[in-house]
Amino acid sequence: MTDLVTFGETMLRLSPPDGERLETTDDLELRAAGAESNVAVAASRLGASAAWTSKLPDSPLGRRVVSSLRQHGVETDVVWSDDGRQGTYYLEHGGKPRGTNVIYDRAGAAVTTAESEELPVERVREAERFHTSGITPALSETLESTTADLLAAAREAGTTTSFDVNYRSKLWDPAEARETMETLFPDVDLLLVAERDARDVLGREGDADDIAAGLVEEFDFETVIVTRGEEGALARHDGEVYEQSAIETDTLDPIGTGDAFLGAFLARRLAGDGVATALEYGSATAALKRTIPGDVAVVTREEVESVLAEEGGEISR
Repeated sequence: MTDLVTFGETMLRLSPPDGERLETTDDLELRAAGAESNVAVAASRLGASAAWTSKLPDSPLGRRVVSSLRQHGVETDVVWSDDGRQGTYYLEHGGKPRGTNVIYDRAGAAVTTAESEELPVERVREAERFHTSGITPALSETLESTTADLLAAAREAGTTTSFDVNYRSKLWDPAEARETMETLFPDVDLLLVAERDARDVLGREGDADDIAAGLVEEFDFETVIVTRGEEGALARHDGEVYEQSAIETDTLDPIGTGDAFLGAFLARRLAGDGVATALEYGSATAALKRTIPGDVAVVTREEVESVLAEEGGEISR
C-alpha cells in the first residue's frame, strides 16, 4: 500500500539565468515542475511512500518528467499517450521592480485528456491519502470530471483526501474557480488555502481563524489550513486551532514553497504525528525550499529537524 498518491500535471520548467530575459538568453535550465508532484517529492524525502499519477506523451520530454521524479523516490504510475504534448512553462527571475514572470506553454498537453477509466483508480482507493489541487480541474473539462471521479473514489474507499486551492489567475477567473472547487469540497478531508485565495476566490471574510472556521462549518472538512505568507499558517482540526509561525529564510527561489509545506505536513501525519508537529515540519521544509532553486524541496529529514532544533530547542524522536 502506498502512503500518498497524488494526481495532476507535471510540466518542464525552462529558466534563463537569474536576471536574464528569455528573448536574449542563450541558456535555459530544465527542471520538472508540478504542484502535485512537488507534494509527492517533499513527502517522499521526509519518509513517506509516495506515488504520482498522470498522463504524459510517450516522448523524450515525457520520460524526462518521470526520471526527474523517480530520483527523489517517487513512484510514477503514468498513462503514456501518442497524442498530446508535454506542457512547459518559462520562468524569468528578476529583482524589483521587474519581479518574476511565469509564461505557460501547456495548451494541448496530454494530461488534459486523462480520464479516470485509464488511471490507476484502485491505487488511489488503496492509498492512505490522496492529493490533488485546484490547478488540475482548471486545465480542461475532462480533468474537471476526472478530478471529481478520483476524489469520490478515494472518499468511498476510506482514503483520506487533501486539496490545495492553489488558484492560478492565468487559468481561470475567481468565480469559475469557486464554482468548480465547491462542487469538489464534499469529497475533501483536508483543505489548504492561502489567505488571499480564501478572500479573493472563495469569498471569505475575517481573519485566518474566521476563514478556517467558516470553511469547516460549511463543508465539514476534517482539517483546514490557511497559509499566511510571512505570518505563518493556522489550522483547524477537530475543533482545535493550531498556529505555526513562518521561519526566517533567505529566498533564492520561492516557487513550490506551499507544495513543500503540504508535502512535509502530510508525511508527518502519515507517520502518526499530531497536527502541531506536522505544521512545524511543514514550516521548516517550506523555509528550506526557498533556499533551493527549482520547484521541488530537495531536503532531508535531518536538515528539517536541524532547522526545528534551531527554532525551538533540541528535538528528540
